[in-house]
Amino acid sequence: MDAPFAQFGPDQPISPVIVSVPHAGRDYPPTLLAALRVPVAALRPLEDRRVDAVALAARRSETILVQRRARAWIDLNRAEDERDPKVDTGARPGAPTTLKLRSGLGLVPARVSGAGALWRGRFAGAAIDDRIAADHRPYHARLALLLARARAAFGTAVLLDLHSMPTLGAGRPRVVLGDRFGTSAGGRFVARAEAAVAAARMPTALNSPYAGGHVVHRHGDPRRGVHAIQLELDRTLYLDASLDGLGEGAAATAAIVRAVIDALADEALPSARMAAE
Repeated sequence: MDAPFAQFGPDQPISPVIVSVPHAGRDYPPTLLAALRVPVAALRPLEDRRVDAVALAARRSETILVQRRARAWIDLNRAEDERDPKVDTGARPGAPTTLKLRSGLGLVPARVSGAGALWRGRFAGAAIDDRIAADHRPYHARLALLLARARAAFGTAVLLDLHSMPTLGAGRPRVVLGDRFGTSAGGRFVARAEAAVAAARMPTALNSPYAGGHVVHRHGDPRRGVHAIQLELDRTLYLDASLDGLGEGAAATAAIVRAVIDALADEALPSARMAAE
């Protein structure tokens, strides 16, 4: 199989902001397709459909990681031990469970809204071990390396973890920021991101209904100068009416992401200058 993720931008970051896109993958390996009990189209709601195109349209000099492998294969926004015994013989009995895991959205998703159970049977634990080694760990290792290099260069690093969400409905937020209730990023970075979205007159919310998952929890460490924020975009902002291809709003949505990146970089750079003095 091809490399599990693509990197856009240099190994030595030239911006304090690193962008992660862990759920936009559209690579469905043959062994996965053979195990399906539902049509492959039923997996599409698991994808952050084409949000990678939004990230790349917003990019200037930032380094961006984009996962190629589909979320149905392995979910990078779950911890390695969030293994569901309903689909994985390697799940440890008595292991702690999370709300996502109990709802069927663990390291390997067991179900998807509107389709029910996804797989004909359980996967061998060794096969899931292989996915962790080949897909999950390399992505997180590269992300950690990029953040460490950005922090070394600028004194501060900021991770923007980009996702998309189903529409929440009329009058509800269309952009949701998550900092795990203040634990993954300093308040000044979150405030700058909120202000950037507000300037676009886009209804937004913080930590509700999405507070951030494993990516920002694992990599955010404000005490060490690494701040991590999850950004969720309503898919109807940038997709067409079929929620498949890019729509007329894609450019405006990319401009919002660009404004958030600029705000986060601007907030980080004064710290970088002070650290160098």
